[in-house]
Amino acid sequence: MKRFTQCASALLCLCLSLFSVAPGAAAEFPDKPVRLIIPYPPGGGTDILARLIASKVSEAMKWNIVTENRPGAGGSIGIEAAARATPDGYTLALAETSNLAINPSLYSNVGYDPEADFSPIMFIGSLPLVLVVSVDSQYQTLASLVAGAKKNQLSMASAGNGTVGHLAGEMFKIQAGIPILHVPYKGAAPAINDIIGGRVALFFGSLPSLRTQIAAGKLRALAVTSSARASVLPDVPTFKESGYPEFEATVWYGLLAPKGVSQDLIAQLHKTFLNVLGTNDMRDRLAQDGVQFNAISPEEFGAWIKTERGKWGGVVRQVGAKID
Repeated sequence: MKRFTQCASALLCLCLSLFSVAPGAAAEFPDKPVRLIIPYPPGGGTDILARLIASKVSEAMKWNIVTENRPGAGGSIGIEAAARATPDGYTLALAETSNLAINPSLYSNVGYDPEADFSPIMFIGSLPLVLVVSVDSQYQTLASLVAGAKKNQLSMASAGNGTVGHLAGEMFKIQAGIPILHVPYKGAAPAINDIIGGRVALFFGSLPSLRTQIAAGKLRALAVTSSARASVLPDVPTFKESGYPEFEATVWYGLLAPKGVSQDLIAQLHKTFLNVLGTNDMRDRLAQDGVQFNAISPEEFGAWIKTERGKWGGVVRQVGAKID
């Protein structure tokens, strides 16, 4: 009996010790690699930004952040994968305008709901698109491009159906009154290669994906889609300056987790990424790619997604774009 009592007492102590370490274990997040899903192929603006963020946070916080490219369907495949992941904070996604605000209206069944299936962590910032042609192109200005397109239909590359670049091109086509043949690619990198090679006439792309090729003299920037000129391309006019006062389109980025992650962990993730990305050095680094850092609360980011869905849904209907 005495021995039984001793065994029972030892078992009770063991159970209590196991329960006592549970809060400490939760406070040690992360205790394994964090997966960051990138919903586009390597080489594009989203991929470049995601890898920069992963590198800086891993370096500053000693976290192991593993990036995973899950491209397809205009960024929808990777975002759907994030929505279906276990809501424990160990799967995050770098989302942007296309897969959160455009694709739900563009695709008949996108596979996720941007508001119902995710917990917003952090709005990162926004940047303009740049309309580029090959440096060997005959078009030196936006006006000459429009004049040429009125004589012969031009082809326009995009990083995929439903991307902001795709819809920006469709809006440009309507406002300029020109025929443009849309050629969707599986990401920005292959589209840029074909623009440089002269196989496609024009491309609306993000600054991070185009900056190096523009600086190297392989691409010619004709106009930016923001309301003001981009600081990294001060000599490139806006569409508004070029005779299109109603034309404006920007790309924005944000971090998401699957719905169901605890609010305490969302707050911890928000604080961690804000502390790293909000430093002056990191703000300057983002600005080199044209990204204007603008951190807002998770709740404000959620409201922003809802507003942008309404805005871009209207654009999808205006241009008559739809994918079954």
